[in-house]
Amino acid sequence: MFHRRHPTTTTTSESKPSLMTRLRGPGARKQTVNTKTTTTRHAPSTHRTTKRHWGTARPQHHHRKVTMGDKFSGAMLKLKGSLTHRPGVKAAGTRRMHGTDGRGSHSHRVY
Repeated sequence: MFHRRHPTTTTTSESKPSLMTRLRGPGARKQTVNTKTTTTRHAPSTHRTTKRHWGTARPQHHHRKVTMGDKFSGAMLKLKGSLTHRPGVKAAGTRRMHGTDGRGSHSHRVY
């Protein structure tokens, strides 16, 4: 006579990207989304999907295009800073890996 409806769940999974795919950046891989669909008879969700920004926005920091050589030499600098207990060298390696070390920023100015 009366029966309960069980929610139907559909899940899809994605494989972990390789090291080269991750180093090439976000445009090199296809966007695969983990989705889970649940059908129930409840009220609509009040989950907020937009990001909220508190305070003022920071100015845009200048980045340069990072090459594989920059990634590798930055990693070696980080390792050298870690082994010699010099946080400044370690931070310089991080900046080189991220392209925020200030190299090549003066020759491309637009007036």
